Amino acid sequence: MNIQNSELILNPDGSIYHLNLRPEHLANDIIFVGDQYRVDKVSQHFDTIEFTTQKREFKTTTGTYKGKRLTVVSTGIGPDNIDIVLNELDALVNIDLKTRKIKETHTQLNITRIGTSGSLQADIPVNSFLLSSHAIDLNGMLLSYQTAEIAHPEIEQAFIAQTNWSTKKSYPLVVSNGKSLEDKLMSGIVFKGITATAGGFYGPQGRILRLPLQDGDLNRKIDSFNHNENRITNLEMETSAIYGLSKLLGHNAASMNAIIANRANGTFSEDPGKVVADLITYTLDKLVG
Repeated sequence: MNIQNSELILNPDGSIYHLNLRPEHLANDIIFVGDQYRVDKVSQHFDTIEFTTQKREFKTTTGTYKGKRLTVVSTGIGPDNIDIVLNELDALVNIDLKTRKIKETHTQLNITRIGTSGSLQADIPVNSFLLSSHAIDLNGMLLSYQTAEIAHPEIEQAFIAQTNWSTKKSYPLVVSNGKSLEDKLMSGIVFKGITATAGGFYGPQGRILRLPLQDGDLNRKIDSFNHNENRITNLEMETSAIYGLSKLLGHNAASMNAIIANRANGTFSEDPGKVVADLITYTLDKLVG
């Protein structure tokens, strides 16, 4: 059955609606960055650039680094944006845009996020790198899909018990990374742990300006969570959506975090730009290695 025009929206030139991309523009190895200006900070290392486009906050550049074809996409901030980006990238490789039919042969993408994050643990300092072994979805976006096959109920139930999680909030779904990408990206200088993905920057991450929180002790409960040596190491706003949609759609994903803040001791990097730049070159070299 053909996918209706209202469900799979294309631009007049045949490109997919939000990303403004056609299938030939996309490499199978993709780097996600949140900030549109960070796309150039990645692609400046490329040997060649074959294509660049931008629509709204979604900027994409495809080129080669040390002979490997890569695409860099800016997602903007938050799980709702990831829902747009990942569904549209998958459609580019797994749906025939002319016939609007799902292809018989599945194409798997490798997706690596390079982003910033705040550490929740005193022993993971600012200016370090962290790879997300799992992500815990605190924002509820993934619950629009059928997630039973990707969940980790034992960790989820332990988290609910530890935090006395409110039943009025979205269920905290836990999703793992793509192990093949983890193996490629890990080294002795990279920390690893569970990343909590919030649906906002202030209240959802325990920050108080003028509004009181539903649970003022939630960050402390999250910080102290430990289930079979799995602890929550950092907070950000994209990883669970990337992991969950990638698993559901049959892609590999890994999230690399530049730790620019430490919530446990109240510190912030004196040069966050350098941490991000160092993580970019580290990740690029690991991806081609």
